[in-house]
Amino acid sequence: MVVDKKTRKVVCTAFGVGKRHDFRLFKESKTHIHPETLAETDTGYVGIKKIHANSLLPKKKTKKKPLTAEDKALNRKISSERVSNEHAIGFIKRFKILSERYRNRRKRFGLRFNLIAGICNYDMLL
Repeated sequence: MVVDKKTRKVVCTAFGVGKRHDFRLFKESKTHIHPETLAETDTGYVGIKKIHANSLLPKKKTKKKPLTAEDKALNRKISSERVSNEHAIGFIKRFKILSERYRNRRKRFGLRFNLIAGICNYDMLL
């Protein structure tokens, strides 16, 4: 799901069959982001720099190399900028289509999800 930062509107959605990692689904969907657009992602999108050079990714700590104070401050800044995206995702989760098992026809999942995203976008206008 691609969310516009300023308006918190859902811009693009992509779906896969079964459980798929977010970054794998992003690569398979062939979603293109304009080169000048900054892509703010979470730590699940580790290889996005190869696909989209203008992306902002938080640093991960390892067992041998903990995060420095500068890295923690940068991660906090990134997460404070991403919070509007997380609010849009949380709004869609209120409809239980993502947070619980989907028990209806699989063919209509995309349609129903896009309808809920449209309701979310409409609510953001008000």
